[in-house]
Amino acid sequence: MALSKVWISLFLIVFTLTGSISEEESESKEFVVTLDHSNFTDFVAKHKFVVVEFYAPWCGHCKKLAPEYEKAAAILSKNDPLVVLAKVDANEEKNKPLASEFEIQGFPSLKILRYGGSVVQEYKGPREADGIVTYLKKQSGPASNEIKSPEDATTVIDDSKILVVGVFPEFSGEQFENFTTLAERLRADYEFGHTLDAKLLPRGDSSVVGPIVRLFKPFDELFVDFQDFDVDALVKSVEETSIPTVTLFNKDPKHHPFVIKFFNSPNAKAMLFLNFGSEHYDAYRSKYHDVAEQFKGKGLSFLMGDIEASQGAFQYFGLKDEQIPLIIIQTNDGKKYLKPNVEPDQIAAWVKDFKDGNVQPFKKSEPIPEANNEPVKVVVADNFQDTVFNSGKNVLLEFYAPWCGHCKKLAPILDEVAISFQSDPDVVIAKIDSTANDIPNETFDVKGYPTLYFKTASGNILPIELRWLQNLNPERRSCNEGWSIIIFGKSFCENNLMILASQETEKDGLRDEKSYPSPQDLPIPLPSHT
Repeated sequence: MALSKVWISLFLIVFTLTGSISEEESESKEFVVTLDHSNFTDFVAKHKFVVVEFYAPWCGHCKKLAPEYEKAAAILSKNDPLVVLAKVDANEEKNKPLASEFEIQGFPSLKILRYGGSVVQEYKGPREADGIVTYLKKQSGPASNEIKSPEDATTVIDDSKILVVGVFPEFSGEQFENFTTLAERLRADYEFGHTLDAKLLPRGDSSVVGPIVRLFKPFDELFVDFQDFDVDALVKSVEETSIPTVTLFNKDPKHHPFVIKFFNSPNAKAMLFLNFGSEHYDAYRSKYHDVAEQFKGKGLSFLMGDIEASQGAFQYFGLKDEQIPLIIIQTNDGKKYLKPNVEPDQIAAWVKDFKDGNVQPFKKSEPIPEANNEPVKVVVADNFQDTVFNSGKNVLLEFYAPWCGHCKKLAPILDEVAISFQSDPDVVIAKIDSTANDIPNETFDVKGYPTLYFKTASGNILPIELRWLQNLNPERRSCNEGWSIIIFGKSFCENNLMILASQETEKDGLRDEKSYPSPQDLPIPLPSHT
């Protein structure tokens, strides 16, 4: 799984809100509109602003979101302009084309649809009622607010966030229209303002009359001016300058939006983890910042993480406390490069060696089991090659996560399969914890759990497709209830799912909705806070 996906929408910002709706009214009426394939297009076409939640009935985080989403819908039903909250059961067979159209890969997924659905944006706000309301009120209002007085500037310019301000001699013309387009395109990520008077702004040349775009930020040079009003150029400039030279990660919430941007960056990611309370902290920060400046614009982003806040990252990368201070770099192909117990003066040379291709990748692996006598064999990264690729056997391999509910339901049937073939020396039934071991991403496409593959003795690798039995034609069912695994002509049943482990899989394309992790499930270093 790509690291950027792991970090998307990970952090919830808690807002406060005045006003409420009576409990009696909220209980007597459902304010969230239920949509499906038959009414979705017509309904969205009639509204300028609709938020749609794509959910699955079995999804625990969808159930947790439901009362907050309904409460927010009740409050927003009285908003001007109107904000409509809707939901679609993406697990329903007839609604799956809708889910595909909007590229839904996990649940719950929320989309903002503007202007009858002509503009689609990701929802990037909180998931509790008050935060949802505050975020959507901002999103449904103007993309950019006029700054008319010093008080307006004080209100919108915050030392903890980014603000993009357009300075113009008049609010008309191509440059102003392009700025408005920029604000609409990036409004989910940034706040925008526009003014006729640069003297109202706290930093930068106050004599300019524009047109100019000034970005205020709470790090590095504190403001940057842009004069190229091509929309794509503006987008690139805003995105590039809104990431700190070195992103800081600790328990201070003001850093968290920039941490998310860091992990959403397309660059390779260098992360230095150490104790921020160490007497050597300043030396590390200085040297690391110099290296970050040296490699700016060369496809590498830099982050410093406090060990106290980074235990989730250590679990994700398979690191140990005794290795700090350490640098780990992850590239976009998922490979990781590690320098444990690094000294300040070693940072520059090691990063240069990495850029020159002189550092070998680091592989995360659980220990190879001393005894592997259970029917379902345990595979780890360090024995993957021998157990799977070089075994010369037929291998049925499950990629799972310990927190995955569907994986737990699959466990009994895998045991049954393994026991049935225990006397066959040419068959191996195995599993690997994908959260604790690196896997060959170039061979196995693991985007959810459980994911199963079948490696034949001749070396062919086939994905095993999953599908609930009730969604299959009756003549395809080999059991009335339960999972069914058909392998080498034998059938095994449990828990309403059918698995085809044969070449028929490729022809039939049978597929179950995989259990995707929610941000709260992932072993990430962002601490929750309320």
